[in-house]
Amino acid sequence: MKILITGASSGIGAQLAREYANEKNELILLARRAEKLYALRKELYEQCKSVEVIVVDVTDFEKLQAKLKTIDTLDMVILNAGVSLGHSQSDEEIPSVADFQRLYEVNLFSAHAALEVLLPLFKSQKSGKIVFISSMASLFSMPSSKIYSSSKRALNAYAEGIRYKYNRYGMKVITILPGFIKSELTDKNDFAMPFLLETEVGARKIYRAIEKNRRQYIFPLRFYLIIRLLNLLPSFLREKIVNSLR
Repeated sequence: MKILITGASSGIGAQLAREYANEKNELILLARRAEKLYALRKELYEQCKSVEVIVVDVTDFEKLQAKLKTIDTLDMVILNAGVSLGHSQSDEEIPSVADFQRLYEVNLFSAHAALEVLLPLFKSQKSGKIVFISSMASLFSMPSSKIYSSSKRALNAYAEGIRYKYNRYGMKVITILPGFIKSELTDKNDFAMPFLLETEVGARKIYRAIEKNRRQYIFPLRFYLIIRLLNLLPSFLREKIVNSLR
């Protein structure tokens, strides 16, 4: 199986590469940090059929698409590239427009930039698997994560539309909504994160969901149930609870 993973230089992306590293798979690892990518390639090279590295910033859409156009066949893309501003608890911090734009470019626009190239390839093959790495933050927007949450909620809607449009061509579309998983993104947070999972544990759960072709997978379950409960409450009561948590 030939697999492309974006945001593969660290965190969930790198660990998913390790999960798929076996003699049957060809890996294409894409990220902007060359040193980390080549270190991962060196680690996995002997375990895989092949390991290719693509060094590119996913927000350089023209260069990203030029690189992806060199791929002649592909079985699966895992759209994992993502950034966060961190969950700051300060009421004085207002994210800049530049930060807002950068976050949306990485978390949402880069997925479309990649799929603008890859969807015609999957369509011609009449097969392909597209995995969107979203977030449980997309289900409930805290004041400290409003931009990140909104970008991931938009990603969910985009993934849903892709699923409806392209399932007739034999494509499988999977959306993963994890809670807190230890990574460079969560390292920015300055509070105790509920149900925080180690990177290896989180990636393994994602790997299993992908292998089972789950249309949507949200975890950890206990955290998801809490969010579901909060969303069922009247808005005035939900607001009181959120403000008390702050």
